Amino acid sequence: MSAPVAASANALLTTIPSPSQGVWYIGPIPLRAYALCIIAGIIAAVWLGSRRWVARGGREGTVIDVAVFAVPFGLVGGRLYHVATDWHKYFGPDRDPLDALKVWEGGLGIWGAVALGAVGAWIGCRRHGIPLSAFADAVAPGIVLAQAIGRLGNWFNQELYGGPTDLPWGLEIYRRIDPETGLADPIAGVAVDHTPVAVVHPTFLYELLWNVGVCLLVLWADRKFRMGHGRVFALYVAGYTAGRLWIELMRADEATHLFGVRINVFTSLLVFAGAVLYLVLVRGRREDPEQLKGRPLPGDDDVDAADPGAADPGAAAPKQTAAAATEDTADADESSADGSGDRAEDDRAEARSNGTDGHKNHEG
Repeated sequence: MSAPVAASANALLTTIPSPSQGVWYIGPIPLRAYALCIIAGIIAAVWLGSRRWVARGGREGTVIDVAVFAVPFGLVGGRLYHVATDWHKYFGPDRDPLDALKVWEGGLGIWGAVALGAVGAWIGCRRHGIPLSAFADAVAPGIVLAQAIGRLGNWFNQELYGGPTDLPWGLEIYRRIDPETGLADPIAGVAVDHTPVAVVHPTFLYELLWNVGVCLLVLWADRKFRMGHGRVFALYVAGYTAGRLWIELMRADEATHLFGVRINVFTSLLVFAGAVLYLVLVRGRREDPEQLKGRPLPGDDDVDAADPGAADPGAAAPKQTAAAATEDTADADESSADGSGDRAEDDRAEARSNGTDGHKNHEG
């Protein structure tokens, strides 16, 4: 957290308060607001993604199955990106590398989360035999909605804020302490004094609202233009990074810089350019709904339609009767053919016999 900035008396009259704390305890078990916001975001993303997937022709439950792979990969990727770009917080003098494992204290880079989460989604899609591009299009609005919900966790943690402001929506930052020791604890501590040490731009709120707007934009564009082949996902990425760029330039919290600029600014520019290029170059109609069903499963309607008797026991009897009748007819035909052959053989034998007798009689 950056150095506190004195709040003006004016700002105190119309400002947004921060939560007094972000962690509660049920006995010895900590209940962390940041983690709850991440979980709520994941649930919202899976719910919205499932509805869109089924509406496009996919199977019910596929999004949940793929999420089993994508979510853990995404969490690991998000943490790896954060640790890699803010490595000085965890490595070096007076730093504890094990702090890199404390995800509950905040620090998930969306870039790494989406990148490695895509790898997990690819694995899940491969197992189900469905195209990754169609899956990405279905879940894209849910992902950015999850990001919006997750930003509330930054509010509870008093992080991701901008510089000082006297705007009516300025965010109050409090000094939190550990009630037992009296030492400063910005994450797990409690604000016993609600006099703000700073009033700053709530950039977490700016990004939250921007993400909701991107979600609505993507839903509208997909419905109007029936986008496919990963173009919905690309639109989400382009929309998100466009907002992240200007919001990142407003932030004043501690971050890694490259050439004097926050590293996430460069990441936003590169990813935005890639997403726009994809939107320009990729064309094609939305994927065939049959492709979204994936590999056939036992009990599928398609299997039942191909073999009605397997799904309808009542239809088995007529089918069997027809087969038996066909078999009986074949047997009768076979018997008739055999009988005709026997009679023909008897006629030939009789003819030979008569012919021999007649020859003898002629000679005599």
